[in-house]
Amino acid sequence: MKTVIFAGGLGSRISEESHLKPKPMIEIGGKPILWHIMKIYSHYGYNDFIICLGYKGYIIKEYFTNYFIHNADITVDLSDNSTTVHKDNSEDFKVTLVDTGLETKTAGRLQKVKKYLEGEEDFMLTYGDGVSNIDIKALVEHHKQNKKIATVTAIQPAGKFGVLTHDQLGNISKFTEKPSTEGSWINGGFFVLNRRVFDYLQSPMDNIMWEQEPMKALVADGELTSYRHSGFWKSMDILRDKVELENLWENNPQWKVW
Repeated sequence: MKTVIFAGGLGSRISEESHLKPKPMIEIGGKPILWHIMKIYSHYGYNDFIICLGYKGYIIKEYFTNYFIHNADITVDLSDNSTTVHKDNSEDFKVTLVDTGLETKTAGRLQKVKKYLEGEEDFMLTYGDGVSNIDIKALVEHHKQNKKIATVTAIQPAGKFGVLTHDQLGNISKFTEKPSTEGSWINGGFFVLNRRVFDYLQSPMDNIMWEQEPMKALVADGELTSYRHSGFWKSMDILRDKVELENLWENNPQWKVW
């Protein structure tokens, strides 16, 4: 089963770094967050990826084109321009890199990779900025059992701030540091899709968000189910998120299932 990853957006909310590189190439622990996402899937045996490129997509192309050399010990003999590889630390990834346009929105990016999914009954889809300790095998099994066109992973994100419980006099009886949003489940990515999803991507989709018309149409037709994940999930939306992920990588990288 192949995995499609959205990696073409501008990442304007984390422009401190995204002005130099695509958001999925921002590093956590010396590796792009895109690599971390791929390692999650790879741990469960899914190593075939389709990356939807857009903003500064050439940087992602160069990263994977040179990945083998960058992750090996080598000797370069300048006298004859030969290279000897001594130790290979590369991954068992197969990566298809597709230019889906600079301004294309997510539905359009998915539409543009359809031809690379020929022969696939089901495939997976996620965003290039979110990590989780989700059980991918269980997610796929949930999708197969429910027999819907689309499955989305539902998560309860931690709040941005600590919550105080206090009386009218201001006396605090409880403090909870960044609790999960009680009762609210949101789109956490990590989709599993049947190829019939392209029936919902018929007209030109370049200006359409996957999360709007297509997903709403799937809901209206009763073809969208959710897989509830109560474990770790974190997206890198702003610089503070990157800092938090860096700290977690050093101390408790909960998404590091490999």
